[in-house]
Amino acid sequence: MPYLYQNSKPRPAAHPGAARGTHSSGKGYEQLKRECLQRGVLFEDPDFPACNSSLFFSENPPIPFVWKRPGDIVKDPKFILGGATRTDICQGDLGDCWLLAAIASLTLNERTLARVVPLDQNFGTDYAGIFHFQFWQHNEWLDVVIDDRLPTFKGRLVFLHSAELNEFWSALLEKAYAKLNGSYESLKGGSTIEAMEDFTGGIGEMYDVKAAPDNFYEILEKALKRCSMVGCSIDTSSAAESEARTPFGLVKGHAYSVTGTEQVSYRGRQVQLIRIRNPWGQVEWNGPWSDNSAEWQSVSPSEQRRLSQAARDDGEFWMKFEDFKVHFDKVEICNLTPDALEDSTAHKWEVTIHQGSWVRGATAGGCRNFLETFWTNPQIKLHLTEKDNGQDECTFIAALMQKGRRKLKKLGAEMLTIGYSIYESPGKDGHLGKDFFRYHPSKARSKTYINLREVSHRFKLPPGDYILIPTTFEPHQEADFCLRIFSEKKAITQDLDENVAIDLPEPLHPTPSPQETEEEKQFRALFEQISGKDMEISAEELEYVLNSVLKKTKNLKFKNLSLISCRNIISLMDTSGNGKLEFSEFRVFWEKMKKWISIFLQFDFDKSGSMSSYELRGALKAAGYQLNNYLLQLIVLRYSDEQFQIDFDDFLNCLIRLENASRVFQALSVKNKEFINLNIGE
Repeated sequence: MPYLYQNSKPRPAAHPGAARGTHSSGKGYEQLKRECLQRGVLFEDPDFPACNSSLFFSENPPIPFVWKRPGDIVKDPKFILGGATRTDICQGDLGDCWLLAAIASLTLNERTLARVVPLDQNFGTDYAGIFHFQFWQHNEWLDVVIDDRLPTFKGRLVFLHSAELNEFWSALLEKAYAKLNGSYESLKGGSTIEAMEDFTGGIGEMYDVKAAPDNFYEILEKALKRCSMVGCSIDTSSAAESEARTPFGLVKGHAYSVTGTEQVSYRGRQVQLIRIRNPWGQVEWNGPWSDNSAEWQSVSPSEQRRLSQAARDDGEFWMKFEDFKVHFDKVEICNLTPDALEDSTAHKWEVTIHQGSWVRGATAGGCRNFLETFWTNPQIKLHLTEKDNGQDECTFIAALMQKGRRKLKKLGAEMLTIGYSIYESPGKDGHLGKDFFRYHPSKARSKTYINLREVSHRFKLPPGDYILIPTTFEPHQEADFCLRIFSEKKAITQDLDENVAIDLPEPLHPTPSPQETEEEKQFRALFEQISGKDMEISAEELEYVLNSVLKKTKNLKFKNLSLISCRNIISLMDTSGNGKLEFSEFRVFWEKMKKWISIFLQFDFDKSGSMSSYELRGALKAAGYQLNNYLLQLIVLRYSDEQFQIDFDDFLNCLIRLENASRVFQALSVKNKEFINLNIGE
């Protein structure tokens, strides 16, 4: 499928107050609700119907689910009962513990929760069976409307539910998120940080616990105080270990929430504790400092009350931080703003955002391992000018996110393996070519290429200009992406492919030559043979002439020029408007043709008779056309084959279309050069 971005210029961060409605009717939540109340009906969402397609895309439901509204499940349903808390999140029969861990963290910040879960919703007198929630998606806040029909089995909710059976905000939130991503099944498997970012628009950072910095406890403590969302997990060595329980009651490959850190006085010394929650609402750590451990007997009752310590099987437990580092492997932190966690000063961060695409054959060049195509990836210039306060370097976070992959699961799409490299700029504008990357190492790069939705890392670099190359690991893999740059001081970013330029020589005009070359004499003889005394030929006759001559051209391998190509040539060169080509007009075209043949042979590296579509940017530039990624992608989609190859006939057609378009452009003095795609995108 084509992935074509419309505007690659940097954009400001989105504001949650401007959430965009997503319902297919074009109506917002308030209007839909008002219409239902006026008609005396309960809302039924046609965009996410109560049927199997909203549940699963790869299988039929394993049990006969029945969609019921909360009022059909319990007598007195409540949206929120006694405040939204982490105990309201109990996992059902769906493998979305990553989402539930994020929801549990969401409840720790009332302001953030109220943005995602508008609290003025209820089952009272103005109940109309309609609810709405807001999520961040790729620099945009979306308002997602749902009806309140939920999948049940034997009268009980099948998926996420609250410990209080008549409380439904968490189940409805899960449904809205499922709708956002296409189905409930699309929520199977994921990273907690993904949902955290969708709830906040924040920036995520991942830590390997075993290699964490010495002040890791302070980092977690500061993150929680700043209302950052924190999750943790234990790695698995194989699929068979997924959700396997350890002897200490922990679950491998399972997403947990970090809900608190505290230091407690124990036998005359301070002990660092960390509080963890299992979204199952049960199955807890059974080691030191667990609910019923002996350690609590040496802690005063007042301290226990301060820590809200109680022996309940609710999925939440305390651990000694040293034990946490032994048993857990990954920690994910989503900062609501990317305030630095390594010092005590909060910073106002500058944010710029680029939307882009990797398109097969044009801009999907893969990582540096694939040098022949790596240079064709999108290139973002980063201008760092202001040093951090009291420092010699500039701090920034680069976060690369692939867009919409979860929603595309039903079409067989998986998360791609993504990452990026950062190079010191050579000081010139324009897309950097292959030779630059052949001879220059990267200055910095993402820690790893990984198949997560987002890859982010914090960097400190000296002031200067840098080029950031976002890529998939393998070439030819298509996706849209969003690149966010967070910098402590203002950083100027620029897509190196945003300018379109045409640099053609002055057009030649037919003029009589005092003495014909041997080549021209041969053409004239062939013209006279085909055209007759008027020395004008039609497209069909031009096809015969060119194929007769080009088959004798050394090194040029091709099947035939098509009749369409010859019609396009006449359209380009016919100055009289009679739909035919005079010999003088043909002579001018032949000079162009020789130049284009030379360019084609230059970029047909393996002399196969076709060039790689990834080389098209360089070939077009040699012919006088500098195109941005958007136009290049359109051309590749139009003229390349399934193996990303372009033969001479298609290359010729492309150049003729471009020259025709440039003439129209020059004649009309059109300022917006992007209109050229009207001529080449057909």
